[in-house]
Amino acid sequence: MRRILALTLFISLLASCTKDFEEMNRNPFSPTQTDIGPLFNTVVQSLRLGWNEQFYLHNETLYDITQQGVKTGVGFANITIGTEEVWANYYKALAHIREIERRLDEMETEPEALNNVRAQLKVLLAYKTFRLTDLFGDIPFTDAGRGFESLDFARPKFDDQESIYKFLMEELKWVEDNINTIPNPTTAAGTPYLSFGNFDTFLGGDLARWRKFANSLRLRHAMRMVEKDPAFATPILQDIIQNNLPVIKPGEEVIMRPAQQGWVNEGVNWSFSEHKKLRMGSNIWHQLSENDNKDGSGIFDPRARIFFETNNANEWAPYPQLPDANTPAEGGIPYERHRDFNYDIKGAACIYSPFNYYLIRDDSYIPEIILTAAEVHFIKAEAYMRGLGVAASSPNAEIAFTDGLVASIKFWQGLVTGSDIWANKPPILTDGEIFAATAHPRLNIFSATGDKLQMIYTQQWLDAFRQPWEAFALWRRTGATPREGNLPAYYRFAYPPSEATNNPEHWSGQVAKMGEDSPAVKVWWMK
Repeated sequence: MRRILALTLFISLLASCTKDFEEMNRNPFSPTQTDIGPLFNTVVQSLRLGWNEQFYLHNETLYDITQQGVKTGVGFANITIGTEEVWANYYKALAHIREIERRLDEMETEPEALNNVRAQLKVLLAYKTFRLTDLFGDIPFTDAGRGFESLDFARPKFDDQESIYKFLMEELKWVEDNINTIPNPTTAAGTPYLSFGNFDTFLGGDLARWRKFANSLRLRHAMRMVEKDPAFATPILQDIIQNNLPVIKPGEEVIMRPAQQGWVNEGVNWSFSEHKKLRMGSNIWHQLSENDNKDGSGIFDPRARIFFETNNANEWAPYPQLPDANTPAEGGIPYERHRDFNYDIKGAACIYSPFNYYLIRDDSYIPEIILTAAEVHFIKAEAYMRGLGVAASSPNAEIAFTDGLVASIKFWQGLVTGSDIWANKPPILTDGEIFAATAHPRLNIFSATGDKLQMIYTQQWLDAFRQPWEAFALWRRTGATPREGNLPAYYRFAYPPSEATNNPEHWSGQVAKMGEDSPAVKVWWMK
């Protein structure tokens, strides 16, 4: 990251919007000095996926590794364009978070009155930091984002992933213990709690959902680290599950919906139309259909028609996950916007099933997904199946699994019905039809005689279809997501070149600690 340049730009930006700075420090929420609200909203905006992140990290790399899709041709070597974007996005947002924290620290008000806004900030910090450290491993954190405090922080040291994880878990526990979700709360002295108000364009000021999001993140990452440090992670699983702490439920999924937030998500269609090479692979197809019938008669999972579509000949045709010299070349133009007007024209060379056009074309109503209720159910199902923090219980695991499967189907169907431009929508199942679908032998965990834990992992992997970074984490943790062929030794992304250039001392020390800066280095929480 070009920290010196970023620091200069940040100071310039700060100077341009902090008139009467001393007064604002006393009350940054003052109606005439509302700079802290837009600054918070800038952090929210940083949750949006970058164009290059989607192109190089997701489409070029993660879909192929996780086998949620398949790459049909030679890829692009300049993956660092994507890692640079992710790295820079995080540290710019981190600088804004640090600045908001500083202004809150300097406010002359009861500390308790700031609990809710601090809680919201801690949740955003946790989500963004977990995402970055899960992609790269050890990262600069404690000293990072503090360049405005002192040039001593312009080149921050790296923190180990274990310490970052445990710090963030304590921060999220603070949120559970301190956030006040009653309407218009006041302190014992009668001081109103301060609020970001309309500047919370993420969860709309719904503090109950912020609390649920915090606990759901605790659940996700406690499970992620449980193999490495069960003594730390298991009590967290126990606290949330046994105490029935509020978590995200169906209808409360944490998403970034462009139309509701006043932006247009042009990056997702661009990343597919420019990349061109992603198609439905044989691996995921075999988790959605019981045979290879080209008319789709073998499809047993209704999400198949939401995730993918037929080829130019209107046939369901998976690209081999392990192609050989005799595999026909793939081409066509299934992701180009001409299909808005000529939907059926995917190009004669499109002989394999592409990702569903409208899933990656609707730039207003198809959201970017952060955390689903289905994922929460699947994590609970695993905890019950393995006895992690709770007594092992196959019946409880089976119920949680089925709840997750139903929640996932309904969520994905909701994206279809919520899209104004989605033509040729697949059939939307009633509750009774969804129940019937879950009775299929491949989905019915109650009657299954095989590996039920594998069923849980498979469904969590499918639900994360548009979150390939989460599927990547699940595969690295369990090694048990559906796969054809050998497991690749690809466990992280290498640090972006700018870090070696702008933070050479700490970067070189970190690389020496790891042995090499390569994807073959496992992140801390892996076995």
